Amino acid sequence: MFEQFSRGYYLGRLYVEPQDQQPATLCRQQYEQIAAQLYAEQGRTTPDRPLVMKLGTRHFRVHGDDGVPADTLAVPPRILEADTRIHNPPALREVFLAKADRAEQLLEMEQSLPDQTGI
Repeated sequence: MFEQFSRGYYLGRLYVEPQDQQPATLCRQQYEQIAAQLYAEQGRTTPDRPLVMKLGTRHFRVHGDDGVPADTLAVPPRILEADTRIHNPPALREVFLAKADRAEQLLEMEQSLPDQTGI
């Protein structure tokens, strides 16, 4: 689903659709598989941290949800509004997945930005 892109990111393609809730979500089974692989590379055994993805120019937390179809990323409308190339969701889009060390940095930055959707 995701392939090596750079030192800080993997690149994948997912169907992106809006959802009314926070945070962004991914099919739970895929979320668990991705998190286990991502954090296993860093020597961690529990994928208890959220994934961090980037769509357009905005980074955001991603959690697993049983109600999301496979290969689909469900995001709050504010994130979709920031990416004007999505006109008729769901739309197949390139999505960046932050590697574990980059995700850690982004999550720390997010803590200093309260009341904001995404980083």
